[in-house]
Amino acid sequence: MTDRVPYREAIALQPAALNTCFRTVSTRLETLDVEPIKAGPTVLVGIGASLYAAVAAAAQMRAQGLRAFALPGTDLYDASIDAGGAYIAFSASGRSEEPTRAMELRPLANSYGIAKSDGTPISRVVKHMIATESGTDSGPNTTSYLGSLLSAALVADKAGRPTGTNWAEISARADAVLKQTRAQADKAAKLLAGKKSIDCVGAGVALGTAGYAALLIREAARVSAQDWDTLNFLHGPMEPNDKDSGVLLFGNGREVKLAQDLATFGIPSVLVTAREDVVEADNLVVIHVPAFSEGIGDAILQALPAQLFIATLSEEAGLPVCEFRYRQTDTKRDVYRDQALT
Repeated sequence: MTDRVPYREAIALQPAALNTCFRTVSTRLETLDVEPIKAGPTVLVGIGASLYAAVAAAAQMRAQGLRAFALPGTDLYDASIDAGGAYIAFSASGRSEEPTRAMELRPLANSYGIAKSDGTPISRVVKHMIATESGTDSGPNTTSYLGSLLSAALVADKAGRPTGTNWAEISARADAVLKQTRAQADKAAKLLAGKKSIDCVGAGVALGTAGYAALLIREAARVSAQDWDTLNFLHGPMEPNDKDSGVLLFGNGREVKLAQDLATFGIPSVLVTAREDVVEADNLVVIHVPAFSEGIGDAILQALPAQLFIATLSEEAGLPVCEFRYRQTDTKRDVYRDQALT
């Protein structure tokens, strides 16, 4: 793709990208029929980073009174599965094979697509398209991921109980967070540099952030990483952790005590939180992100220091540019071939 830039450069582009996305999607929603989403249940479909956007968005929708849940596109390869009253397919590029195929198999469904632009393969298999217009992106995804989250938040506000959030502020908030958290993100990278594995932990909407962060760590820093629901992490998954591994946590609740406990156990940990009363300690770096809008609004902003942390982690590992070593040929649909077939 020609609209790709190095990872750290794309991180800096996100405040402007969010501003464009807010204006574009707000205009699109003025005429978008969301009655099927209101009626539900709504299945949010994705793969890779877009699956984690779907996880976050589904949790947000449920918090706003909508019936919604997330599935990987592969769970819908059986066309006889009638999983919901509406479907929202997420694909950062608009070319991901799995959510596109899932929608292609359901031509009569109330279907919506969220991708960075219109005219992509996914736009030709859904009934309603929401183009984020998030613009230039990187590998791994940055602007397109946050654009997907913001678009989902705007849809949830129209279809469900409104949050009252002034989404026009998101661009300025993101710019401030990037500036305010850079030093702590570098400190976090120093703490977790060289670790054999990193677990990423969060609950609700933040579980999506944890999944996104784990994928970024694997792609950009080539370190084994895994996402966990906060309470599930307590039931055994934390047992392998020691001084040679790390944990990245997102949240203001049980995540705080968990981060403190992990540090006491000698496990290097990083906590991204809106709480101002959490004190750093040996083995614990705290990245404070001011609260904006509970749920997906805070998730957008908390993804930023995670991106910065992972950018530094990858650079310290000698990987300033993310180049996939094992890229597969059947994960994306070709735009031009798809056009020729239609």
